[in-house]
Amino acid sequence: MSALDGKVALVTGGSQGIGAAIAAGLDAEGATVVIADLNPPEGGIRADVADEGDVQRMVDETVERHGRLDVLVNNAGLYASLAMRPFTEIPLDEWRQVMEVNVASMFLTCRAAVPVMRAQGGGKIVNISSGTPFRGVPFLLHYVTSKGAIVAFTRALAKELGKDGIHVNCVAPGFTMTEGVQEHPEVIEKLREVSIASRTIQRDQVPEDVVGAVVFLCTPAADFITGQTMVIDGGQFFH
Repeated sequence: MSALDGKVALVTGGSQGIGAAIAAGLDAEGATVVIADLNPPEGGIRADVADEGDVQRMVDETVERHGRLDVLVNNAGLYASLAMRPFTEIPLDEWRQVMEVNVASMFLTCRAAVPVMRAQGGGKIVNISSGTPFRGVPFLLHYVTSKGAIVAFTRALAKELGKDGIHVNCVAPGFTMTEGVQEHPEVIEKLREVSIASRTIQRDQVPEDVVGAVVFLCTPAADFITGQTMVIDGGQFFH
């Protein structure tokens, strides 16, 4: 038996990049994986994770299809399309959009999923943050702030849900060469070389580098771990 046989996992933002790699990793461990995205693959669920109605429908449809929900991976977020600039030049509308998609979405997904997990007697939630708040990366203040909020969100929610047998953890990747990043050469030009140079393991980070940590946190092997953040960045930051 694989570690996640019989489990149902929902991965947001799972159509490409880190989300797609996580979905594949969970599938390889035996989970039935549902991908939710604005542009989902065949069999996935179209959902805007910043929309309350969409999120509830996403969870309801997952349970209707598969009868349960054991794992929630909150991966959806805004990053590569954001311009790097001084914080004084960030429009308020863009700030709010980042907070809605990167932070409020996790509140909505957890609020929808937790009653299902409680009724089952437990579950696993993994939130995808970033290494940027640990390093204080400049010129992306809204993004870095949102990712720091996810770490705090994880800790507080873990305390609240421990008695329910629901584990809440966080994974914080470094600068990762996803399809989305590769569509923005200006981002690669500013961040790629400096990221590699500051790592202990000096190479590009790829989506598959994040999978092992996420899958581990979703398995019974991590049943005594909650409220934690694992930084996966090749040793750029020691946490």
